[in-house]
Amino acid sequence: MSPSISISPDSRMNTASNVLGLLYDRKDGFYSLSELAGAAGVSAERLNEVIEQLTGRGFELEHHPAHGLRLVQPMPLDARLIERDLGTRRIGRHAIAFGEVDSTNDIAADSARQEDADGLVVLAEHQRHGRGRLGRVWLSPPGENILMSVLLVEQTHQLPHHALTVATGLAVAEGIDQACGGLTCALRWPNDVLLGEQKTSGVLVELRRTATEGSVVLGVGVNVNAAPSPGSVDRPATCLREHVGHPVDRIEVIRAILQRLDAWVERLAGGALDVLHDAWVARCGMINQRVTVLFAGRPHVGRVLDVSPLEGLILVCDDGRREHLPAEGASLVE
Repeated sequence: MSPSISISPDSRMNTASNVLGLLYDRKDGFYSLSELAGAAGVSAERLNEVIEQLTGRGFELEHHPAHGLRLVQPMPLDARLIERDLGTRRIGRHAIAFGEVDSTNDIAADSARQEDADGLVVLAEHQRHGRGRLGRVWLSPPGENILMSVLLVEQTHQLPHHALTVATGLAVAEGIDQACGGLTCALRWPNDVLLGEQKTSGVLVELRRTATEGSVVLGVGVNVNAAPSPGSVDRPATCLREHVGHPVDRIEVIRAILQRLDAWVERLAGGALDVLHDAWVARCGMINQRVTVLFAGRPHVGRVLDVSPLEGLILVCDDGRREHLPAEGASLVE
């Protein structure tokens, strides 16, 4: 059962969030206790209480006798650090982070009727029943990776399902590149983000519609600091840490992805399908490749002609026919 959440703005900023933000902004250096108390506008006694509170929430703080206090990476996710000065228009105005849930997608979907729910970001350190496309299980060790869902409830009729899948994957690739300088992610239809030939992220877009209204949940999983064991996944996988050579700050990656996703959703609402197509194809190595796609219970074999944000994968079959295969229900066979 999904936990109940509140996304009202009451008490969203408090002393603990302020102190955490100060430490995070200087995560590569130390704060003397007196300097930190002054910057936070609290007494030394109150600062000690906040430090205990942060430690109780799982944040590791290094104490140095000469230099003071420093936040140790990797660290737990914090919604306020993600929201703070994000600069987006729609996505990420409200965020909430859990320790463990059944599914972030389910929590996001269940929040659709709440006021100001559009653009809500739901995160978790661990999912008991995380899922990918076609009912596949999404496995991730606690506290290492990104398990995130974004809820859209306004103007969803302007956002075609396949276009949202394409846009979300592209936003993840661009966000990773932005947060981890030197990396260049590739895309594999319908929903994989790759580093080299290995999967580092997957996307699951779910529509929840009734006769009078609808919402869309954009589910994103990113292997940041840990990759799944080879026997637990159907394709070779990797994580960002393996490519940059050190632990990666998940909050930086999340913020970058949300910023790019906000930009692409706004473009989609404005009808910029051609721009989305060109940006996605530029990262896709599948064009002109011969592939096999399982769809509607049978294999479809041919050469990839194009990927359309509206029509899906465009395949030229051996007999010259063109097939348009939507992302929903399709699976690429290696």
